[in-house]
Amino acid sequence: MTSLFVRLTAVALVVAGGAGAASAQDAASGANVFKKCRACHDAGPNARNKVGPHLNGIYGRAAAAVGDFNYSDALKEAGAKKLVWDDETLNGYLESPTTYLPKNKMAFAGIKDEKQRADLVAYLKTFK
Repeated sequence: MTSLFVRLTAVALVVAGGAGAASAQDAASGANVFKKCRACHDAGPNARNKVGPHLNGIYGRAAAAVGDFNYSDALKEAGAKKLVWDDETLNGYLESPTTYLPKNKMAFAGIKDEKQRADLVAYLKTFK
């Protein structure tokens, strides 16, 4: 009886652990999501500004902080008000850029899937 209990408990822990892992952020999946961003943004070695600013170091950076990029007034104001890109702010912005920050220049409908947004943020965190 005890042996059966131990085995059932172990199986329950594995199943519960697996469920948690499935909802964790996945930078590798985020790299795939980033393909939606590549037309306007760059990240990684030799990243450069395109239609949008490069995204190296975005996590933890203040809004509108890439010095050689011409940001919208909305993003400049957000930066002046100390908006910093973190899990919460990136999630809100990536879900719907024009809702999160009206009058910004980013012409992108957003990423509606919460898991894809989390994975994308995990991916962006790799570009310190």
